Amino acid sequence: MLQNSRRYQVCSICVMDNNNPGVTFDETGQCICCRDATARKPHEWWPTKEGRARLEKTVGSIKQEMAGKPYDVMIGLSGGVDSAYLAHFLKRELNLRMLAVHVDGGWNTEAAVRNIEKIVRQLDIDLYTYVVEWEEMRDLQLAYLRASVLNQDTPQDHAFFSTLYRLAHRYGQRYFMNGVNFSSESIHVPDGGYPAMDGRNVRAIHKAHGTAPLRTFPLMGTLQYLWLVRARGQVQILKPLNYLPYDKEAAKRLLMDEYGFVDYGSKHQESRFTKFYQEIYLPSRYSFDKRRLHYSALIVAGQMTRDEALAQLQQPLVTEEQAARDKRFVAKKLGITVSELERLVALPPVLHESFANNALLYRLNHSLKKLWAGRR
Repeated sequence: MLQNSRRYQVCSICVMDNNNPGVTFDETGQCICCRDATARKPHEWWPTKEGRARLEKTVGSIKQEMAGKPYDVMIGLSGGVDSAYLAHFLKRELNLRMLAVHVDGGWNTEAAVRNIEKIVRQLDIDLYTYVVEWEEMRDLQLAYLRASVLNQDTPQDHAFFSTLYRLAHRYGQRYFMNGVNFSSESIHVPDGGYPAMDGRNVRAIHKAHGTAPLRTFPLMGTLQYLWLVRARGQVQILKPLNYLPYDKEAAKRLLMDEYGFVDYGSKHQESRFTKFYQEIYLPSRYSFDKRRLHYSALIVAGQMTRDEALAQLQQPLVTEEQAARDKRFVAKKLGITVSELERLVALPPVLHESFANNALLYRLNHSLKKLWAGRR
């Protein structure tokens, strides 16, 4: 994602703008992002009785298949709304035996930690927490900042999924249910990101800018990932919330009422680094406000109007005082000064592909998935 010099434009249907050069518009002013999401909606979200029935049929098959295993399914638990509601739903309404997985990369907010404890204790589900060795995490996180690439959340995301797939192998588990959902996450920018599971790219960035070896960090090679998840299908990833009339705000209210869930702020901000990344790094680097993706998804889902979204966007993403506090926290945690952190944020953007990578394999895999989906 590079800065662009086009005339500023906002979609006529949602609130995506062209600060991201991947966002283009048709002759009516509709952006490619919400046009694509609207086209996918009937094929990816079934908020009806029929959707619920399809999910229950799938769950019934999973229970039969996994009867001899310690768990029916694995789930991720971040302390955020989506994963917490998923745990509640799967336990209370479908009575699934779950292993909840949490990866502590050193950036959890206090609210996220309390939420995880409340959900696990009250639902009486097993929790496996993997704590990433902080000095390695810190070194990798700094390497990414020095490399000046777009996806600064890769170290956290890669650690989580690598841990998940290794646990699945250890416990003989085949099914991972996650809280990713169409209603609040349907908007994607074409070529707007970089896959966190490209282990070759992670190693290359760390080799170029790291200072200490990664001895215990849960790295997974690209070929191993594609073989286990895509080719062999050893772990099947399911998205149960796409079979429900899932409404994130309603889910949050239920969690607060039943579990004393603590509201930690905006989407994905249960991590202090992700909060810094979304509220300071991306806007400063690319003039990119991630609220536009979330609000646009809610517009496509019929859960927010465009006027409401535009009014919300008039509010500052973060106050100057909060931004200063967040930068002090992140800099101290990484062992650098605030001025050094600001220097790293101000570096010119560098493409992930500038480092050794397996992007071609991911693009091929993505093309094959689309081709396969089109034949079904």
